[in-house]
Amino acid sequence: MKEKKKLRLKKFYLHPVTTFILLTIFTVILSSILSTLQLEATYNKLNLTTYQLESTLVTVENLLNYNGLKYIISNAATNFVSFTTLSTLLIGLIGLSVAQASGFFDTFIRRVLVKINNQKLTFILILIATISSLINDIGYVVLIPLAAIIFKENNRNPLAGIFAAFTGVAFGYGATLFVGSMEVNLNPITQASARLIDPNYHVALTSNLIVILASAIILSIIGTIIIERFVVPKLGRYKEQEGKTEEIEVIGDEEEIEQQRLKEDIREKKGLKNVLIATILFAIFFIYALIPNLPFSGMLLDKEATTYVAQVFGENAYFQDGFTFMISLYFIIIGLAYAKGAKTVKNDKELITEAGNYMSDMGSLVILIFFASQFIAVFKMTNIATVITAWGAQLISNLQFTGLPLVLLVLLVIAIVNLVSPTPLAKWTILAPVVVPKLMQANISPEFSQFLLRAGDSMTKGLTPLLAYFVLLVGYLNMYNPNKKRPITVGRTLKLMMPYCFIIGVTWIVIAILWYLTGLPLGPNVFPTI
Repeated sequence: MKEKKKLRLKKFYLHPVTTFILLTIFTVILSSILSTLQLEATYNKLNLTTYQLESTLVTVENLLNYNGLKYIISNAATNFVSFTTLSTLLIGLIGLSVAQASGFFDTFIRRVLVKINNQKLTFILILIATISSLINDIGYVVLIPLAAIIFKENNRNPLAGIFAAFTGVAFGYGATLFVGSMEVNLNPITQASARLIDPNYHVALTSNLIVILASAIILSIIGTIIIERFVVPKLGRYKEQEGKTEEIEVIGDEEEIEQQRLKEDIREKKGLKNVLIATILFAIFFIYALIPNLPFSGMLLDKEATTYVAQVFGENAYFQDGFTFMISLYFIIIGLAYAKGAKTVKNDKELITEAGNYMSDMGSLVILIFFASQFIAVFKMTNIATVITAWGAQLISNLQFTGLPLVLLVLLVIAIVNLVSPTPLAKWTILAPVVVPKLMQANISPEFSQFLLRAGDSMTKGLTPLLAYFVLLVGYLNMYNPNKKRPITVGRTLKLMMPYCFIIGVTWIVIAILWYLTGLPLGPNVFPTI
């Protein structure tokens, strides 16, 4: 009797580029449907000068018509070139490529990082990624490629390093070790919203300092456990598909080999000594550029700002705009310093060629960024995110709860809205005039309202392709993907992140509940209740 052959459906994998193209097409069609249904929302925009509410009507913009399609076609180049992710990534990679080409990373990891326990190394990486939101989005563009290098050189799966860096930044975006750009951007809106109830209310820049510092440590510990217990086992061991070189047995006189090793050891130590000197000199220059009112100092400060924090982290601060370049410049300097001391490259031509080889795999990532930039720009143009955020504000306004139920519902609404509007400032501009007064009437402080924004924003930040840096996660996963015939899809990426998202989301909720119920200080002399 012949065995019946079972029919098996061939698995179909959509390349991330195709996914972003389809998402763009879907968005255009959806805009037409929602516009036809006349979906709209009204929200109150707060004038930060007069402290008056200005009613604003927003409607869904139909892009499936002559003007809409004209916009998509004529702005494709502008959307791509102005996409901040691309420029900051390339600037950051130039520095990393030089440091990698010089052999610095290989030596530093072999001599220093390899001695650190894997769990400790993961914790350090996630902690740095978490607190990197102190300076906008530097963590995404520098730490993701750097984590891949560190994990790979440490004989670990670089995909796990990429996940650790991305999730640390995205799901811990609201937690840092000090006052940063988020406070400078959000505080004026929170304070203006609070003055709708109390005309003299003041929100200090340090109002969330204690809770975000504690959150950074807690989230880093939990994140390390998730990466090591869930993500690393799922990814398995890393096997390169091609280009793997076999170790060559060195045959020769033992004394001669030992002498050669000693010479190499001396060169490496000299190279690392040069790196240490270069780091100290660079740190002195960097710190001096942040000190005001000294001869030729304050180069990175916005001297028009009234407070020092605003001078450093304000919208027009040179520190904010130039930090990625400064980090890249630092890696270039230490790469040159190491190469000079360790004599790992013969001349500038060899160094530049090797650095170019590191960036040779960037082609597929640039293509992916192009289509992601189109999707994000098109979605933004439809106003769908603004409408949904305004609906969220209306929902919170109509809530009849108080106390802890109100806190949890506000946190949930913010987390959901974040899926379509992942930028904190964009959400808070619409939500704050509703959330802050609503919670103040329930005896909950404006500072705690701002903390809920940080927590809700971080809970789902890494789950949306509308996050400008989500494309870097997908792109780097595929760059290091050993099976090029089976791309790591957007769906698989999200599936791998779900355990992280769920557990970290619960952690943020627990932190919010803990602080609210115990009345622990959010910052110096600032508490969850008024």
